[in-house]
Amino acid sequence: MAYDIDSLTDVAFALFAQRGFDATSMDEIARAAGITKASIYHHVSGKEALLQHGLDRALTALFAVLDEPASCEGAPRARLEAIVTRVALVTMAMLPEVSVLFRVRGNSRTERAAMERRRTFDAAVTGLVQAAQRERSVRADIDPALATRLIFGMSNSVAEWYRPNGRMGAQEIASAIGRIVFEGSGSFDAGGRTEVQ
Repeated sequence: MAYDIDSLTDVAFALFAQRGFDATSMDEIARAAGITKASIYHHVSGKEALLQHGLDRALTALFAVLDEPASCEGAPRARLEAIVTRVALVTMAMLPEVSVLFRVRGNSRTERAAMERRRTFDAAVTGLVQAAQRERSVRADIDPALATRLIFGMSNSVAEWYRPNGRMGAQEIASAIGRIVFEGSGSFDAGGRTEVQ
């Protein structure tokens, strides 16, 4: 098989997601790809370059969600609902990349840059939460930054257990996340009720 940086990143991130970035060696990546380590260096400068490429892919996909018409047009709550659903779908479509992204801790320049971009993404969503709170279409008794963290905490957890060939499909899971966040009492709806119905 002929490899390029994207296909090598696919191989590397499957290992990073399973074993962790630090625990994965270039030798292991080469074995998984069925090529020599020297062949990998023909395409990338090293493991860090593969990490950067994969994290960039995940972050680019997440930021693209913010540019979709449903995320840009209409009332803030409707835009939030679209973003929450689409982020869940991106998570499931890019499991290895997103799984690794959620685990970065700032141990390198690449990880710090990824964390900064994630903060920028979260800030954009937090601003939308604030707008929805001002129009009282979502409950306003929760700090908007905390609400954003909690919403995406649920979505992010999907990366730990979702399997493409599992019992439930990606769209079903993404829709369920949206319903839990935005419908019913105890949720993020504007009713502000806390009892379970």
